[in-house]
Amino acid sequence: MIEINNLVKRYGDKKAVRGISFTVNDDEVLGFLGPNGAGKTTTMNIITGYLSSTSGSVKVNGHDILEEPELAKKEIGYLPENPPLYTDMTVKEYLNYICDLKGVSKDKRKRQLENIVAMVKISDVYDRLIGNLSKGYKQRVGIAQALVGNPSILILDEPTVGLDPTQIIEIRRLIKSLAKSHSVIISSHILSEIQEIADRVVIINNGKIAAIDTLTDLSKRLSGQSKFLLTFAGPAKDIATKIRTINGVSAAVVRVVDSKFTQIEITVGSADTTRVRTDIFFMMASLGCPIIELRSLDPTLEEVFLSITSGKAKG
Repeated sequence: MIEINNLVKRYGDKKAVRGISFTVNDDEVLGFLGPNGAGKTTTMNIITGYLSSTSGSVKVNGHDILEEPELAKKEIGYLPENPPLYTDMTVKEYLNYICDLKGVSKDKRKRQLENIVAMVKISDVYDRLIGNLSKGYKQRVGIAQALVGNPSILILDEPTVGLDPTQIIEIRRLIKSLAKSHSVIISSHILSEIQEIADRVVIINNGKIAAIDTLTDLSKRLSGQSKFLLTFAGPAKDIATKIRTINGVSAAVVRVVDSKFTQIEITVGSADTTRVRTDIFFMMASLGCPIIELRSLDPTLEEVFLSITSGKAKG
């Protein structure tokens, strides 16, 4: 767990970070977002111990990053936006060098590197020069160095920048697999990526926290309610009325009707949207109406982000 409490960073008279506080829970993926100049990189550098704060504290699994830097940093694996790679080394040489820096003992090194290399899928380039690798492989090597020493927390700054669509999907899958055994902070300008993998998001603006919540709750805050579009095979007669009887549904309006399919827009006032979706599924099954699609009409993360950082969000 990471605990950030009232973090402030001044450069002369300018405050880059203005009293930021949040936590990162065990085995959680936290999206860390903000426009350029919002203080994201400064905050991440303070969390990793690269910069010191003017005031406030960062505790990593109970260790203060300033008072117990060695213990705190052992818990962190960091991938900066530009991976710290030595291009004249082979992957094997580089990862062994990182083991030296992180104090991984000789008796544990071989097995640990074997596991990491297999996890990030770089075994086929293990003996190649880093300078000859593709951008995607370099990112994988960067993630591999972050995993050396078996840290409990990974901090990834723009891990897919400059990658092609196939490489982005591969790195995204890798991050999802890592999240099963690590807490992850990920910063990215590709908001659809954060939407795919983050459990919660922190949005900062002008050096301050603008929002902290799950995407579902942020979307609900923006729109004031949750909405779904239900498409099913069958007539519209009486279905909307029956759906309105489901606990948590505040409205159900037929949008489009043709000879084969019906669409109903469902407004949900309950916070438990998962239960509402489950109840809709079982009701439609009992009525013999196959569901073709049930999708969210809530604002996307891009819309939430733009609304919050422009100061238009509710609450």
